[in-house]
Amino acid sequence: MPSSSRQKGILALEDGKIFEGISFGADGESAGESVFNTSMTGYQEVLTDPSYNGQIVTMTYPLIGNYGVNEEDVESYRPHVQGFVVRERSRIVSNWRSTLSLPDYLKKNNIVAIEGVDTRALTKHLRTVGAKKAVISTTDLNPESVIEKARQWAGLIGRDLVKEVTCKEPFAWKQTMHKGDGLTKPAAGRRFKVIAYDFGIKYNILRILVAHGCDVTVVPASTDAATALSHKPDGIFLSNGPGDPEGVPYAAKAVAELAGKLPVFGICLGHQIIALALGGKIYKLKFGHRGGNHPVKHFATSRVEITTQNHGFAVDLDSLGSTGLEPTHVNLNDQTSEGLRHKELPLFCVQYHPEASPGPHDSRYLFEEFIRLMTEWKAGSREPARSAALTK
Repeated sequence: MPSSSRQKGILALEDGKIFEGISFGADGESAGESVFNTSMTGYQEVLTDPSYNGQIVTMTYPLIGNYGVNEEDVESYRPHVQGFVVRERSRIVSNWRSTLSLPDYLKKNNIVAIEGVDTRALTKHLRTVGAKKAVISTTDLNPESVIEKARQWAGLIGRDLVKEVTCKEPFAWKQTMHKGDGLTKPAAGRRFKVIAYDFGIKYNILRILVAHGCDVTVVPASTDAATALSHKPDGIFLSNGPGDPEGVPYAAKAVAELAGKLPVFGICLGHQIIALALGGKIYKLKFGHRGGNHPVKHFATSRVEITTQNHGFAVDLDSLGSTGLEPTHVNLNDQTSEGLRHKELPLFCVQYHPEASPGPHDSRYLFEEFIRLMTEWKAGSREPARSAALTK
């Protein structure tokens, strides 16, 4: 366990709870929503997932950092978490691909982090009372002061956090998947032009699209439908991203105008934006779904997929009556929405992450479904988009 002689840090929640620890990242102070992730591995992917913008992440697995950090497994250009909390960070880094230790990586990227925290107590508290506004600090250690700062933080509701992580200009993505990670070469004989909306897109989504034969152009979240269509794409992809989907009304407007004009596939925030675009409603979950072990039932096959998830909002299934959408997947822990498809249009989406790296990979078939829809669309088919992959 960490020595008491090292610099202290605290995590203060808006409800008055204080969790003390020892700094192992950058010095400073940061506000965010306190959440927890149950993954045993993949801390580097968690840190660099733009969906975590605005959140202070606690890892429930007790030892973090044992394989260090490398340049290949990042999910974006930098870490996006507002802070990082662990029980114990590993003093030993053992991996031939590692280029930095976790503490050095956090310091390099100015991420405040503390260890020595009773993460089990923190997680149990958040599961009981829900995700809370919080401040993590190594500079102000006065509990009353930091609690008040947490209470004064604006929170996530209604805020546009997507604008903080989206690209500024369109760009082409060329990189395919890493060797040993499934498909490593573009599929022969078929090419598809895909416009990928960057609401906070993860790199592995782009790698998988390229591996499936797609020529991908990534566009800013604010791109309107006419501009997207001017690229003459075969399909539209809607990415994951941070925060409240109702904070990005321009995205829902664009999707409403794109629906029915060509195939659309959405993941996570993209799933929620599709629901909003077609008239559905969204609500905030008590403490969200974050981790690599969430069971999801696929109605078409009755199979249970183990999935990676990272979201704090969900689609209200009772609001879908006039949207044309129907459920394809459901979360077996709490019966929340995990997948939707349109009854007539070539449009589908999932709440979880089929691209998940380091895994699990149970849901990779969804990318093939997107390819199938684009193949039929290019062939001139405009029939309702029913398939064995998604039909209930």
